[in-house]
Amino acid sequence: MAELKKEWYVLRAISGKEAKVKELLDAQIKNTNLGNYVSQVLIPSEKIVTTRNGKRVVKERNLYSGYVFIEATLTGEVIHELSNTTNVIDFLRGRSKGSAPESLRQSEVMRMLGAADEINDANEDGFNDFLVGEHVKVTVGPFAGFTGEIVDLDSEKRKLKVEVKIFGRRTPLELEASQVERELAK
Repeated sequence: MAELKKEWYVLRAISGKEAKVKELLDAQIKNTNLGNYVSQVLIPSEKIVTTRNGKRVVKERNLYSGYVFIEATLTGEVIHELSNTTNVIDFLRGRSKGSAPESLRQSEVMRMLGAADEINDANEDGFNDFLVGEHVKVTVGPFAGFTGEIVDLDSEKRKLKVEVKIFGRRTPLELEASQVERELAK
């Protein structure tokens, strides 16, 4: 059988149900002949790092809420099968009602995939942004408001060693990158 040309399409899904749609489609691809027509199901997301109760929490956030991207060949009943998946509203279509699903341009796909890769490759906590000798201000914890100089970077623990002056003495602190911010040059 000749390889069918697959293009990227966008499914509109109920917001917040994108992961469930992906899970259902992946199961259909695996267990039915839908796998012959659909090769990938993607939900581009980014990692968000926050601090909650002094602990570092990593969450994933969808880049495009309410949308699921699929690489597929839309022939026969494939359109019907995909658009009737639970929590799917419909395909993203052209301007006229009832028109065929519109595929994404290759440049849009590359931009979308590139943006997702950049975000995933990006340093999630900003640790590598700091340099030894740089002046920072502590923003969280009992030493909040103190300024100091970075004297060491521990890449294994992903901690910064910062010396601050307390009562005229230099005191070393071990902090996470999320607990400090750059001191603006005066």
